[in-house]
Amino acid sequence: MDVERSSLCNCVVNFLLEENYLLSAFELLHELLDDGRDAQAIRLKEFFSDPSQFPPDQISRFNSLRVADPQSLLEEKEALDEKLAISEYELRLAREDILKLRAELQKKLESSLAETNVPGPESQQQKRDTSFSELGPLKDDERRDLNCAIKEYLLIAGYRLTAMTFYEEVSGQNLDVWHDTPAYVPDALRHYYYQFLSSTAEAAEEKIAMIREHESLLKANERLKQEQELMMKNKDVADAQIMVLKKSLEALQKDLEDKETLVQHLKQSLDHQRKELNECRAEITSLKLQVENSRSGRAWAASDVDNIHTQSLESYKAELRSLSMELESLKANNCVAMDSIALITSEEAEERVVEIHEDKTVVSHSDDMYSRVLDTKDAQAMSTTLRLDNYKYKPEEISQEALSSSSSDNGAMKSGEAAAGQNGEALFKDGELFTKPHSVNGESIPDKKGLETIQILSDALPKIVPYVLINHREELLPLIICAIERHPDSSTRDSLTHTLFNLIKRPDENQRRIIMDACVGLAKSVGEMRTETELLPQCWEQINHMYEERRLLVAQSCGELAEFVRPEIRDSLILSIVQQLIEDSATIVREAAAQNLALLLRLFPNMDKYFKVEELMFQLVCDPSGVVVETTLEELVPAVVNWGNKLDHILRVLLSHILGSAQRCPPLSGVEGSVESHLRVLGERERWNIDVLLRMLTALLPFVHQKVNETCPFVSVSENGKPLVSTSLLELYARGNVEWPTFDWMHADCFPDLIQLACLLPQKEDSLRNRSSKFLLAVSKQFGDHYLTHVMLPVFLLAVGDNTDLTYIPPSIQLTLKELRPKTVIAERLSTMCVLPLLLAGVLGAPSKKEQLAEYLRKMLVRNTVKEGQSMKCNVATIDAVRFLCTFEEHHAVIFNILWEMVVSTHINMKISAAYLLKIIVPYIDAKVTSTHVLPALVTLGSDQNLNVKYASIEAFGAVAQHFKNDMIVDKIRVQMDAFLEDGSHEATIAVVRALVVAVPHTTDRLRDYLLSKISQLTAMPIPASDVMRRREKANAFCEAIRALDATDLSVTSVKEFLLPAIQNLLKDSDSLDPAHKEALEIIMKERSGGTFESISKVMGAHLGLASSVTSFFGDSGLLLGKKESGDTTAPPPSEPLDTPKPAPQPSMEDTRFRRIMRGNFTDMLRSKAKGQEDNLQN
Repeated sequence: MDVERSSLCNCVVNFLLEENYLLSAFELLHELLDDGRDAQAIRLKEFFSDPSQFPPDQISRFNSLRVADPQSLLEEKEALDEKLAISEYELRLAREDILKLRAELQKKLESSLAETNVPGPESQQQKRDTSFSELGPLKDDERRDLNCAIKEYLLIAGYRLTAMTFYEEVSGQNLDVWHDTPAYVPDALRHYYYQFLSSTAEAAEEKIAMIREHESLLKANERLKQEQELMMKNKDVADAQIMVLKKSLEALQKDLEDKETLVQHLKQSLDHQRKELNECRAEITSLKLQVENSRSGRAWAASDVDNIHTQSLESYKAELRSLSMELESLKANNCVAMDSIALITSEEAEERVVEIHEDKTVVSHSDDMYSRVLDTKDAQAMSTTLRLDNYKYKPEEISQEALSSSSSDNGAMKSGEAAAGQNGEALFKDGELFTKPHSVNGESIPDKKGLETIQILSDALPKIVPYVLINHREELLPLIICAIERHPDSSTRDSLTHTLFNLIKRPDENQRRIIMDACVGLAKSVGEMRTETELLPQCWEQINHMYEERRLLVAQSCGELAEFVRPEIRDSLILSIVQQLIEDSATIVREAAAQNLALLLRLFPNMDKYFKVEELMFQLVCDPSGVVVETTLEELVPAVVNWGNKLDHILRVLLSHILGSAQRCPPLSGVEGSVESHLRVLGERERWNIDVLLRMLTALLPFVHQKVNETCPFVSVSENGKPLVSTSLLELYARGNVEWPTFDWMHADCFPDLIQLACLLPQKEDSLRNRSSKFLLAVSKQFGDHYLTHVMLPVFLLAVGDNTDLTYIPPSIQLTLKELRPKTVIAERLSTMCVLPLLLAGVLGAPSKKEQLAEYLRKMLVRNTVKEGQSMKCNVATIDAVRFLCTFEEHHAVIFNILWEMVVSTHINMKISAAYLLKIIVPYIDAKVTSTHVLPALVTLGSDQNLNVKYASIEAFGAVAQHFKNDMIVDKIRVQMDAFLEDGSHEATIAVVRALVVAVPHTTDRLRDYLLSKISQLTAMPIPASDVMRRREKANAFCEAIRALDATDLSVTSVKEFLLPAIQNLLKDSDSLDPAHKEALEIIMKERSGGTFESISKVMGAHLGLASSVTSFFGDSGLLLGKKESGDTTAPPPSEPLDTPKPAPQPSMEDTRFRRIMRGNFTDMLRSKAKGQEDNLQN
């Protein structure tokens, strides 16, 4: 804008000198010097100081000339008119000749241009550089247009004396009338200037660059279209491949089903073979019985016994051999079946399919799992048969029986023992069914007993648990965990796991901790597969449980059991469960979901789900519960930053969320061009979101500082191990030779967005403004005083329109920051209203800037007030900024020092400003500060001789009375109010009454009685009948005060001695009363004097058990509250007996106090009065 003004001014100077308008040029010189624009006045100075143009002797001679008389001047004028007429005739002839010559020249130029090529850039530049004098003399129409344009510019620029001189110097043209020509446009000189600029070489180059860019964009567009066509072709190929893969998948599924059918057949054949094996074992057992029976015969002879025994033994061995051969063939068949199953399962492992059969047995993807399952079943069957054999038909027991039955025959006994021993060896060796007494098929006897114990425990636990007290059920956890871990049947394990998670109906925190510790221990023992297939499904069944404690258990399991499942399960299934828990209605569940999501992140195998996690993080940050927000900021946000390492992206999204939450709200006013149209009406949800997002921004500040230090391209100086931003480092940074994007983000993105947010917030949004200020204070603390002084402070000074030094900021960023400077009146008001509070509290409010804060406040409050010659009452935005600064208690001392300077000043406007500032500070200080600082200052202002200062202090006293009930403060206010009323002036009386009326609902009974007594005294004083306006104003003030006092709890004495006499005095002057006030006073008079209304209310109270008067329901705020009336504490006088009201007349419906207050609308009247005072303050 400055360059444009300078260029236009230079154009005007050139025109005036070339056209020889010397008087106008001389006047313009003086106005430029007065305006302080010495740079534009240099040429004029040189011209008028040139001795060749204005010789000193000629100037002195001109000064010595006498003034010509009017007669001679008139004669000279007539002679000049004649010469002018002749010259005009000659000029007209010359112009005609010029037109003819110009037409001929034009024809010659067209013919020459047709023969030659287009002139090169040198000739074009030469044409552009053609000076004004090379274009020939000005034509009349050109001179008329330029004269009008110069006149318009001088008026717009404010050079009115030069414009007047120009009027006089330009003859033969009416500059007020500009005919409709192509040159006639508003602000013509600027348009000519822009047109000239558009014809320069730079503009041509820019146009050529735009054309080239357009061509490159067209080429890029064509390339993208080709890529799109190629991608469409690839898509078709991919679709075809997908169809082929689908078909192959269907074929594989069909093949898988066939293989499953084959597995079922093989299982059935295996069961059939097991049955045959059991039949063989039964046959072996019968043979053993036959052998023992044959040995137990006592009538056989010894030789016969030997022969028979030998024969039976041989036959027995033969049968055993045949049985062993059958067993070997069965085992061979089993091996074939096992190989088939292993082959099938190996093919299934390639497709990674896991199935759970009806018996809940897991079919794994390796032949080992199938082998273990089948071997376990075989071992169980074998162990069962062997247990029966061992316990019922052991060879040793049979030998003992034979020994006891044949005790008379030693030889027979020995032969029997030998036969038994041989039979036992034959069973162990040939049949391979029995091993050593302590081992059966590789399984020890203690293991068999443990399996039986687990079976018994698993059957008994579901029956025991319901009868154990809830507080002692956790003692069953070791038994349940042991049974789940060791039981071979999957269905039983599922039942026990269900019991584990439903052990306690609503487990508390300690009980949940115990259950989760047990689950973690179980997961460590059983491994990933069983954790996924048995433990997690039982846990997830609780996700929609009606009790939040059970859903909380699910949330805890997601974080703690994720370590014991496969990585691909963690960021898919478990993350989806956490996402569902984040939507839970219970606050405690959402809090646990945030905690366990933080635990889960470090276990994710990759970063594929980062943006989903970031979205969940922002959802939790904006949660309506403060507990969830705290947990998210403390645990989840640091975890996401450390895991994802995408701090830049988080910061960009965060700032966009902050600005978006405010920008989505409707404007404060629909009037375009007003300040209110730029402000937003925030809803509760938007206000909460902005607040928590600003808290998140503050929480991320240490990470930003850490990344700034890590990415610093310079060698930074450290203090106590903590890198700091020093002045030397900022000097290197300001050169702009290296990139430092994280550091740039702070002042190039963060601060401008924060300023933009501040310009959207109305004045009442102190909480958000406070949060922004705390963030700025945290920035200054984190980055140090050098950054605060050389970067932060210049940015915010620029945003409020002050001049500042941007030396320590790179030039590329300076261009962006200069856009923050307000350029319009509306922008200046917005910056003062919205950005100035942040500058005072968040930037200058830093501990190291106390002196600079005091100096800035002194300049803003003291010097500007004296310079402008008006009170701060006119600048509401500045007052509000100081008020916001008062919300920070540490700045009270600085503010009071400056206020005291204003109080003792001799400048009237400064004292008035001090009174208003003291008034707005009152809500933010305590009683001690009020007594030691505010009241002495107000007393000093109240004793001032100027009435405006005195009246301003009265309003401040009213604010003190409204916020403090301390007896000492109230006494000081009473004394000062007496001093104001002693003056007897009408304005002081009205100001005192209205100041105390505002405090009536909130102050003490002593101050209410004081006000009531003063009103009674003032109403009794006579008022001149001639001054009708003052009578009405005073009556309205007294009526408002009486109605406010009537809505409070007044004593009987106050009512009798002050209230009723004051009402009677006001009713005497009925002409000055407003009809609404008159009606209200009559009702109060009737009610307070014990009329029919009170009698009826007392009777109704006695019957219904209510208060003796309806008026007892109203109190400090003018609404329902207890109040003591004369009839409440004492019996009615005997002269007025209490009669039962008759039902026919019902005057009480008209005279109820509730209807009177609602009809009088007193509360709204007080609100409108307070609002009116605020409007006066703003105006």
